[in-house]
Amino acid sequence: MNTLQAIVLAIIEGITEFLPVSSTGHMIIASSFFGIAHDDFTKLFTIVIQLGAILSVVILYFKRFFQTFDFYFKLLVAFIPAVVLGLLLSDFIDGLLENPVTVAVSLLIGGLILLKVDEWFNKPNDPEVSTEITYAKALKIGLFQCLAMIPGVSRSGASIVGGMAQKLTRTSAAEFSFFLAVPTMLGATAKKCYDYYKAGFELSHDQVNMLVIGNIVAFIVALLAIKTFIGFLTKNGFKVFGYYRILAGIILLLIHFFIHPLTII
Repeated sequence: MNTLQAIVLAIIEGITEFLPVSSTGHMIIASSFFGIAHDDFTKLFTIVIQLGAILSVVILYFKRFFQTFDFYFKLLVAFIPAVVLGLLLSDFIDGLLENPVTVAVSLLIGGLILLKVDEWFNKPNDPEVSTEITYAKALKIGLFQCLAMIPGVSRSGASIVGGMAQKLTRTSAAEFSFFLAVPTMLGATAKKCYDYYKAGFELSHDQVNMLVIGNIVAFIVALLAIKTFIGFLTKNGFKVFGYYRILAGIILLLIHFFIHPLTII
């Protein structure tokens, strides 16, 4: 990977992190097309730069993020399932990160689900629909988020759908998904960095520069993407993202099986 490729991946991360289309899936696809070696550093890079995008939430929602201790305990409850499954399935997840076909199938299935999400859960006239997030709802949203350990599923998409399934409004579910991303990606980044150094790898000067530049670019792009997504989601719902995922999944499968196998080098 060179610096230009790192910037391109960071832009993709910043745009897609908060959309229900899977940022990791798109970075895997981009890596495959650009012929980027999917070595240990590339795996580290695709995880660590997500932290840069996620930290944009703290800036945009500064006043709301620093709330009562009750709010943080709810985030902790929602975060616990990802910690447990992440530790148990670390090697399995790494294997999935090398398979573009997994991404394509996940995009397809997730797209079909998004086409029906508003029909299933978006019922603003239902008296049970609210903005209140209880501990039970937080835990269930955290369990939904764990589905995103499969590349192509989308962390934001899974947790937003999880929130709507718990009778939250679209906006409340999306915003809690953004808040939940902060401890989730802090934990994922710390775990990935620890594993990287435990395996005996060291970062070169160029690699450190790429990580710094990648995080800065992802942060700036994500700042612009969050507000746009919230406004679009509130007015239009999920169908556009569902159609996009289905189209992207079909194209990837056609390319892989009939034109040229997508492989992570």
